Amino acid sequence: MARGHDARHMTDLVTFGETMLRLSPPRGERLETATDLEFRAAGAESNVAVAASRLDADAVWTSKLPDSPLGRRVVAGLRRHGVETDVVWSDEGRQGTYYLEHAGTPRGTNVVYDREGAAVTTAEFAELPVSRVEDAEYVYTSGITPALSETLEATTAELLAAASDAGATTAFDVNYRGKLWSPAAARESLEALFPDVDVLVTAERDAREVLARTGDAGAIAAGLAEEFGFETVVVTRGEDGALARHDGAVHEQAAFETDTLDPIGTGDAFVGAFLARRLAGDGVATAMEYGAATAALKRTIPGDVAVVTREEVERVLAEGGEEIKR
Repeated sequence: MARGHDARHMTDLVTFGETMLRLSPPRGERLETATDLEFRAAGAESNVAVAASRLDADAVWTSKLPDSPLGRRVVAGLRRHGVETDVVWSDEGRQGTYYLEHAGTPRGTNVVYDREGAAVTTAEFAELPVSRVEDAEYVYTSGITPALSETLEATTAELLAAASDAGATTAFDVNYRGKLWSPAAARESLEALFPDVDVLVTAERDAREVLARTGDAGAIAAGLAEEFGFETVVVTRGEDGALARHDGAVHEQAAFETDTLDPIGTGDAFVGAFLARRLAGDGVATAMEYGAATAALKRTIPGDVAVVTREEVERVLAEGGEEIKR
């Protein structure tokens, strides 16, 4: 049985998706020999909410969690960053987790998921705070969510359709995870959602592998915008920065120099900052700058979330970076 969520409240940004607990041994340590594990809340949609909140947006994360100490730990981990949580609490299902081994070359960093049977996989749209979704200015989710279960695939579609019908701007990050589904399955599911998406974010590699796009980032953005009618398409390119197409104009944003302590969550930091600045009334070019600066700062911070301040982001902006418009 599930008990209800909180009372209605209008907001700038509502995000929906799974948040797990991330458990990590000390850097370089193997899981099989570790004696200590650090744990933090971690999930694409909540990461976006945190970054947006820390850049002054009114952000709400919604999901379904087990009514357990671990579920409550997720909520506490997000609220400490100013994110409001509007959660369906369930007596069934478990709290998803993932394990992260940090290592350098040649081992690399390895992720081990343990999320089977998570409460969120049973979340139906009618359980969620529908009025909040309909009252929000922006509604965001990612391609991770529909990959988790057939129920969530349907819920994601209903969420985006309801938000779109209510006049919210819908934002969606492809955020492909090969451990969850195949490129072909992802493409079929995601393209069915695209008619209700206004702002699409995709890594260039995902556009090629999942959406079967060719050409450079500019051609990818133009092709997606033309085929699906997106208002904005943002193509992220890692160390090569990002490109956005909005109302026919193309903006290129260079990446900022950064020392990488923890790369997990970099893309979410970019998206959260980008949406925060769009909500604040900035144009796409300025929002891209804030996104890139926030992403650079995130790479210096352990954990999945961008624990930054607006002042820090603006200091990075003042010290360099380049935006190209053509």
